[in-house]
Amino acid sequence: MSTDTLPAKAAAAPAAASPGGRNTLRSKRRRNALRTLAFMSPWLIGFGFFFAYPLVSTLYFSFMRYDGLNPPTWRGVENWTYVFSDLPKFWPAMQNTLWLAVVMVSCRVVFGLGIGMLITKIKTGAGIFRTLFYLPYLAPPVAATLAFVFLLNPGTGPVNSLLEAVGIPAPSWFNDADWAKPALTVLAVWGVGDLMVIFMAALLDVPKEQYEAAELDGVSAWQRFRYVTLPNISPIVLFAVVTGIIGAMQYYTQPIVAAKVASGVMGGSGATFQPGYPDDSTLTLPQLVYSLGFSQFNYGAACVVALVLFAFSMAFTALLMRRRGGLIGSGD
Repeated sequence: MSTDTLPAKAAAAPAAASPGGRNTLRSKRRRNALRTLAFMSPWLIGFGFFFAYPLVSTLYFSFMRYDGLNPPTWRGVENWTYVFSDLPKFWPAMQNTLWLAVVMVSCRVVFGLGIGMLITKIKTGAGIFRTLFYLPYLAPPVAATLAFVFLLNPGTGPVNSLLEAVGIPAPSWFNDADWAKPALTVLAVWGVGDLMVIFMAALLDVPKEQYEAAELDGVSAWQRFRYVTLPNISPIVLFAVVTGIIGAMQYYTQPIVAAKVASGVMGGSGATFQPGYPDDSTLTLPQLVYSLGFSQFNYGAACVVALVLFAFSMAFTALLMRRRGGLIGSGD
């Protein structure tokens, strides 16, 4: 290297460290930050308006006495005490929601995976069966619930007529507190076409070489499922369980429509309807939030229940994300 270039480089270093150089570097960083914020602004605006602001407002009103008409007044923890100690329908709604989140979601995942595996094995007519299993998912929730209530009618429904014809005791389904939630589970499993399609796509992506190697090793069908299929589709199983639990925590339309029809309130009978028929067996936390907020105008207590619902959704999701290997029975 020529010695003539050393003084030039030595002079360039102080110039970069000069106030003018620092200002230029600071200005460049500021431009980069503004450009990044500009690209992120749609998400930031949506997050702020549709998540952060409602969440903070819900937390704020949970400590207030507010009926939607008069200005809110500070109430402290009275709303929380009322919900957990003095609200008789809170704990039944909590138990029903957790029951649906565990039992209904588990049944949907198992049946969706089973039907997906069955259709991927069919060589002829797979498209027809795929369409037949997917069509129920397209049915509107209200229409599907109405149809199920009439099908499971304890007096005139064809399902009970068929059960009685073969000598099986016919349950009262939506008119029996012990059978109402299982009936809702049957309705949810009937519309399992969305999970079937998702699982089919995941199953078709499992490398066939792994199945061939397993067959050469002489492993059983269950071992192939346990050590080949599940590890490959574990992200899809986790997705199905997490989204299913979030959906169960928001379960509102089907139980309230089923309860109204089964109780005879649907159709303009003029009778007063209390969600949860029969005996609070179909009452869920979203129904309780609506009842407290828009029927009783107790927005403070409704916000408390909404926060409990949000906390349980976050807790279930965090638990599943941390124990992903234990959930599917195998590690990645």
